[in-house]
Amino acid sequence: MLVILVLFVVIAFGLTVIRGRISIYKVFLPVILQLSAFVYFFIKIKHIGKYDKINEIYRWIPQLGLNLEFTLDGLSLVFALLVTGIGVLVFIYAHSYMRHYGRSGYFYFYLTIFSAAMLGLVLSANMIQLFIFWELTSLLSFLLISFFHEKEEARKAALQSLYITGFGGLCLLAGFLIIGGITGSYSLENWLLHADAVKSDKLYLPALLLILVGAFTKSAQFPFHFWLPGAMQAPTPVSSYLHSATMVKAGIFLLARLTPVLGDTPEWTFIIPLIGVLTMLTGSYFAITQTDLKAILAYTTISALGILVLMLGIGTTLAVKAAMVFLFVHAFYKASLFMLAGFIDKKTGTRDISKLGGLIHHMPFTFVFALLALFSMAGLPPMLGFLSKELIYEAKVHSPGIASMVLILGISTNVLLVATSLFFISKVFLGKKSNYPKHPDEKGLLWLAGPALLTLLSLFLGIWPEALGELLQPALNSVGFGAEMVKLKLWHGFNRVFFLSAFTVSLGVFLWWLTAFRAGFIIKWRQLNKKIFTWNFSDAFAGGIASLVKFSKISTSRIQHGYHRFYLLSTILFVSLLLWFQIYITRGVETDISFSARPFYILGLCVVVFLSALFATLTNSRIVAIIAMGVVGYGISLIYMYYSAIDLAITQILVETFTIVMFVIILQRLPNFARLSSKHAKIRDMLIALLFGGGMMMLAIKSISVDFRQPVSGFFTENSYIKAHGENVVNVILVDFRALDTLGEVTVLAIAALGVYALIHKKSKKE
Repeated sequence: MLVILVLFVVIAFGLTVIRGRISIYKVFLPVILQLSAFVYFFIKIKHIGKYDKINEIYRWIPQLGLNLEFTLDGLSLVFALLVTGIGVLVFIYAHSYMRHYGRSGYFYFYLTIFSAAMLGLVLSANMIQLFIFWELTSLLSFLLISFFHEKEEARKAALQSLYITGFGGLCLLAGFLIIGGITGSYSLENWLLHADAVKSDKLYLPALLLILVGAFTKSAQFPFHFWLPGAMQAPTPVSSYLHSATMVKAGIFLLARLTPVLGDTPEWTFIIPLIGVLTMLTGSYFAITQTDLKAILAYTTISALGILVLMLGIGTTLAVKAAMVFLFVHAFYKASLFMLAGFIDKKTGTRDISKLGGLIHHMPFTFVFALLALFSMAGLPPMLGFLSKELIYEAKVHSPGIASMVLILGISTNVLLVATSLFFISKVFLGKKSNYPKHPDEKGLLWLAGPALLTLLSLFLGIWPEALGELLQPALNSVGFGAEMVKLKLWHGFNRVFFLSAFTVSLGVFLWWLTAFRAGFIIKWRQLNKKIFTWNFSDAFAGGIASLVKFSKISTSRIQHGYHRFYLLSTILFVSLLLWFQIYITRGVETDISFSARPFYILGLCVVVFLSALFATLTNSRIVAIIAMGVVGYGISLIYMYYSAIDLAITQILVETFTIVMFVIILQRLPNFARLSSKHAKIRDMLIALLFGGGMMMLAIKSISVDFRQPVSGFFTENSYIKAHGENVVNVILVDFRALDTLGEVTVLAIAALGVYALIHKKSKKE
């Protein structure tokens, strides 16, 4: 599995250097790669069904529980087949779609790495590793959505998707860290073994909420759904891939993967179905009122994702089985419809549904494939979508606790989807011919290769669904619902589910008749939406970002004001308050310190240091102030020497000498004071200085009474010579035990020295 991912990366980078006559390989190399990966995963179906899973582990940082871990089980196999299988068709389609666009090398590079990231995500068995691939999909989707970066809409949509999915990614990481703390590992296998401990822990709910935010943002669940319609600004091959098999399905995969760890709790079965129901109804409601073909498909994707989340939230064997079947159904029809929408756009010059009509006369094969795909979306026989809808209805009927609400909202959603499907086919292909910007035709076999294969496959699996059962059984085993054998069949007889389905189709046909043949109905519906929904989530998000930027500018102008004195005062004041807060909460510590006036010369030295410090604050002469501060520094070095701190004394003398010399040199180039500090400023500075100095004094006094049961000094003393081969403990600490810290300090000094050197040798403009 790691080899496959490495091949994806190598070929992706190779695509960026292909030029000239061999540019055709930009398409065929990824196609061959995707096809090879698909064949590899396909031949593993029987092996996974028999032996459950295949694991690969590569040691990385085992001390932190971080390894490269990959697993191929039933669940990851399903998603890997979708990623690679639809990836083959998307790259073939992209050859025709991207032919006349520039920067194609970068496009194929982004799309190949995007495919690899999604593949790495579904194969990961270490949750930190999964998070890395998770964030890679967000970053690469940003690059793909903004591929036509000359368009302002594309840039805005890309940033919106990055902000939302990036925020969700951070929440996801926090949830992973919490569960990792509970289980003591980030390995998926360990999480599965400690599932009961996770569910019973007091941090279960915060971890669940954080992980759900990550999954909901990625899979465009309400109220984060609004970024997905904006993502249609991406090239159509990207939209087809992103909506059907990658990116938005990552959240669905995560929920399925963590169902054994986090599922089957009251919180899980309440939050997830609620969000799923709201999402599926929101998507289907707004889909039928759109005029852009890709916008219609984007909202139906939102609805489909809500259905998948609802099924996983219900959490029964029947519901998870329905989710697994619908996963294939949605991937097949959504990839097909996006490809067909792009084909129609390129051949007619528009994808505005109000400007289309009568395309059946110009594009008959396109009409057939679109009809089959839309039948699957509407859940009409004999497509696989019909079987999926029957399973979903059955799962809703038997859902525990909230069956009635789920069933009513589910029927409403399907009514809207049936009407949307019929509205799509009638407005685009039937009716009178329109005056298109271009004369439409069906030239180009590669345009229709993907939709033809996917729709015919959906038709075949709808008639003979048993072929899908062999693949779904291991997937259900991985999610923890494999006790019952998966049996799929097209006809279940005349039962309650059948009559509900017939009722849904009837209402859907009636609603379609109203929208298609009753003049003004759909127009009034759109007008009503504008009155009811006076603002939308996308505009609210953009307004929130604008307000944040405005607030940042105001805060920056107030905090980053450019006065160095106030920066220092703010820093010292903040540290002082923290010091005194620490002193307050640790009050009551008794110190045994005896003060003595002997020897008299040390007492006299302390008096001189104090008077010099006081004189430095009162004088109006810079030179006198520097000399007074020098007396303070040299006096402190003498105190160090008296108490046998020779290293400190030498360091203090060197620093004081260097500081005095540097200050004197600088003062020669400074102008005279424009004005001295006012009386109020001096009082303020004095109070802050006393606050900070008093805090440091109290901290030093309190530190004497602190009892370290195992002082760190003993470790350094014992190991300095044995492990670091150094007799000077201080030097060993600096260059061995604190090597990185010392390296950082040396680096800072080196950079500062380079800056000083550059300033000294900078040539003036006159020269």
